[in-house]
This record gives sequence, structure tokens and C-alpha cells, in this order.
Amino acid sequence: MTPSLAEPPLFAALAPARRVLLAGAGGGFDVYAALPLAFALWERGVQVHLASLSFGPLTLVPDDRWLNPDVAAVTPDVARNVSYFPELTLAHWLQEQGRPSTVYALRRTGVQPLRAAYRALVDALDIDAVVLVDGGTDILLRGDESGLGTPVEDIGSLAAVAGLDGPIRLVTCLGFGIDAFHGVNHVQVLENLADLDRDGGYLGALSIPSGSREAALYRDAVAAAQAATPQRPSIVNAQIAAALNGDTALIRRLSGPTLFVNPLMAVYFTVNLLALARRCEYLHQLQDTPTVRHIEAQIEHFRAGVARRAARVFPH
Repeated sequence: MTPSLAEPPLFAALAPARRVLLAGAGGGFDVYAALPLAFALWERGVQVHLASLSFGPLTLVPDDRWLNPDVAAVTPDVARNVSYFPELTLAHWLQEQGRPSTVYALRRTGVQPLRAAYRALVDALDIDAVVLVDGGTDILLRGDESGLGTPVEDIGSLAAVAGLDGPIRLVTCLGFGIDAFHGVNHVQVLENLADLDRDGGYLGALSIPSGSREAALYRDAVAAAQAATPQRPSIVNAQIAAALNGDTALIRRLSGPTLFVNPLMAVYFTVNLLALARRCEYLHQLQDTPTVRHIEAQIEHFRAGVARRAARVFPH
């Protein structure tokens, strides 16, 4: 298909899909960054399923809700008033909106079992397309950058989904600039996107209109999540929500006045997942990892021997 300015490449790439899985790549509240896209797809008549790499108390999920030892269906009836369980918090909010309220929780584990969990989910739901969604942009880092942010969950998810056969596979990132808190140099993010564009793997940037219904629903979902988990709020999503309306009061209360909230935080940057996987210099070392600890060890080993690109400031 020839790209066109009239149709964002993200939606053009998903046009053949009728059943789409949107999955938070980095765990926790990353799945919330998928919500504007989910609502846009629902409006197009697409069947959307939401999933998340989970840091929550999965022992609360009954045995009959597990599709595989490492993926469970979290529904609003699982529990209430849990101090931190983003998948459950989202399930409650979706139910209040009259939307499908199952959120699939993937256990935080190594690439090998995580891939099996994704495969079970794709097969059970007959998924046509998988979109990994990152709150931030550190999933776009290839390994030789000055700082990698928090790569363990993001790159573990990338490696797991790259090994699947069949569905369309994309990665989209919302929250450009947020990972500076974790030492990411965003000039290097842009350099990586340029390399992916040269490979034909970059699907462009898509801004969420601040006055759109998708933006309003996203802000409402984030506010509900902040109220439900006041001890562990999502600073990432608070910044994105603030970027959608210019209201920085909430994030000043959460994180102090030094955050640079700007419209780029409300832009989806999308790439072909396989093109991104090919660019990751240590992905092959993670393929057979059985646990998160093994992923961490492999990344540490790689970083110890790699020549790192010097951090740069924006040239203008």
C-alpha cells in the first residue's frame, strides 16, 4: 500500500485487522497509553483487547481465568480496593464506560515463557494484530545509547512478540521525553527513528488532538487510576495527560516543578516491530531467557562490553 498523508500509517497498517491486541510493553500503567488508540479503533468497529505485563497481585485471579501459566484474564469481579493492580483498576474503569472490561495480565517473566503466554493469548482471541505500547520511548533504544532507561520489561516484550508467527506486529510509543528521568538521551531516540525510517520500518508520528473524545476519555481514565492508587500513581500517564491540556498542576504535585511537559508527549511514534527487533543489538541474547533475572543479567553483560554513543543535546 502506498503511504498517504490522508491516512496515518498506523491506521493503514492495522486496516486489515479485525481483532487487535494492544499490550503495555513495560508493565504497570503502560497499558493506559493504549487507551486513545483503543477508543479510535473501537469507533472503527475493530474488536480491541487490552493486555499488560503485570506487576500486580496475580494470586487474586481465580484458577479458571488463566489461559496459560503466565497469562490471566482480569475482570472487575476479581477484587476491589486493591492498593496497586493497574489491570484491575483499568477493568473497573472500562466497565463504567460500558466497554469490554477484561484486561489480560501477563506475568513478568523471561522471554521464553512470555512468548508462550502471548501465543496462548493470540490463539485464544484469534488476534490479527499485536501492538506493543510503551509509555515513554525507551523501547526504541538499540543498546549502544548513553542510557537505556528501563529496558528489561520493554525489550523482553519486544523479543517475545518478535518470535510470534502470523499477526501484524507494531510498536507504538506515547510520552516522548518522559524517559529523560531515567537517563535517556532523546536525540538518540530520534536518530534511531531516522535509521528505522531508512529501513522502511518507521510508521510516522500521530498527535492525539487535545480536544478529541479519545483525549477526554484518556484523561478521565488516568484521573480514575490516580484516585484508585494514590500511593503509586502513574507519573508517566500524568505527564501525558497534562500534555493533552497544558495543565501541569497534577504532575507538579506528584513530581515537583522541573518536568518539561510539552505537546510531543501526546504523540504516538510507531514502528514495525520486526524492524525494531532487528535493530536491537542484544535481542538475540534474550531469546531463551526463562526469568526476568536472566534478562537483567544478559543486558548487564551486553552493556559492559559495548561502545556507547555519546549523548547529544538538541541542535536547535
